[in-house]
Amino acid sequence: MTWLLPIPAILTVYYIYLIRRYLRFWKQIPLWEIPPSFQPKTKVTVIIPARNEAENIAACLNSVCQQNFPTELYEILLVDDHSTDQTNAIATGLGYPNLKVIILADHVDKNKIQSFKKMGIATAIEQATGTLIVTTDADCIVGSDWLNFLVSFYEAKGPKFIAAPVNFYKEKSLLEKFQSLDFQGMMGVTGAGIEGDFMRMCNGANLAYEKSAYRDVDGFQGIDQLASGDDMLLMQKIIRAFPGSVGYLKNPAACTFTKAQPDLSSFISQRVRWASKSAAYPEWQVTFMLAMTFFFCWSIIVSFLLIPFYGKIMLFIFLIQFFIKSIVDYQLLSMMTHFFNRNDLLKTFWSSQVLHILYVAGIGLLANLKKEYNWKGRVVR
Repeated sequence: MTWLLPIPAILTVYYIYLIRRYLRFWKQIPLWEIPPSFQPKTKVTVIIPARNEAENIAACLNSVCQQNFPTELYEILLVDDHSTDQTNAIATGLGYPNLKVIILADHVDKNKIQSFKKMGIATAIEQATGTLIVTTDADCIVGSDWLNFLVSFYEAKGPKFIAAPVNFYKEKSLLEKFQSLDFQGMMGVTGAGIEGDFMRMCNGANLAYEKSAYRDVDGFQGIDQLASGDDMLLMQKIIRAFPGSVGYLKNPAACTFTKAQPDLSSFISQRVRWASKSAAYPEWQVTFMLAMTFFFCWSIIVSFLLIPFYGKIMLFIFLIQFFIKSIVDYQLLSMMTHFFNRNDLLKTFWSSQVLHILYVAGIGLLANLKKEYNWKGRVVR
């Protein structure tokens, strides 16, 4: 048994190192504020893919279409991805003059494609008149200065690609609060990884990139076989073509907000879909860090399961690993919840710790074993 002991020790030390690295680089990101005299010059196309979003689409479009941003400088392209509900009718009925609905079924054969979201975005980009492409999801809402934050950041710093924060809101159950707390940490990881230039991640619910950069890397070509990855995989293509061209917009007012998954089944489907693209990451550092976190969580579970067989030594190892993970996670999560003014989420910290270990271990395993999943009534691979 003694030959196994270095494994949990190595994984634990690495996890401490990783979280400390996230903390250091997050603190180094300067807070971005809209300049007082800012007058935007860049034409923007906001692209919103939607499938069966009748419940959310009005709130989303109301928030996007009522920006404190010159109307003549932005358009909204809503891509209706074969919806079977009233998504299209509701969107059209809102009557916003700078909103256009694209019916994806008019442009693609659904029997010949795998990644509907990527195809929807690609179809919209072909019709876009903006220099800057901005994407969000149809179940999100944004603040009234959302575009001002993105465009001022773009015009001042000139990045090819901008990642910005996403948060959950209106949580009710423990599962929803867990997702929200977990996402607080993910935002810290996202910003720190970009700032430190060692782990480039992002979320398609709040992105901006140059249309010309998208075309320079041939868009989604080469990654279009995957149902997911319209965000991170595109980001990493642009980074390879334009090193140092990615920026993270750090300001809580630049967030997009969405609701957490309401039940365990939809949560698992969502996270398996997200994790399924991990094998396609071209940056080995990202895959390595995700893998080490996965193995660390599994080592905690294995230590716990071996307690009946090896007694006090395994109990000691389990407790050391669990409390060390809890301490460093609390440092990250307390910093992030304070930044986003969500300290209330820390009330669920201890229950969320248990859920996080099971989640990382379980979803990581499922993503590598499960080759298809159901998402919004569609089976995808």
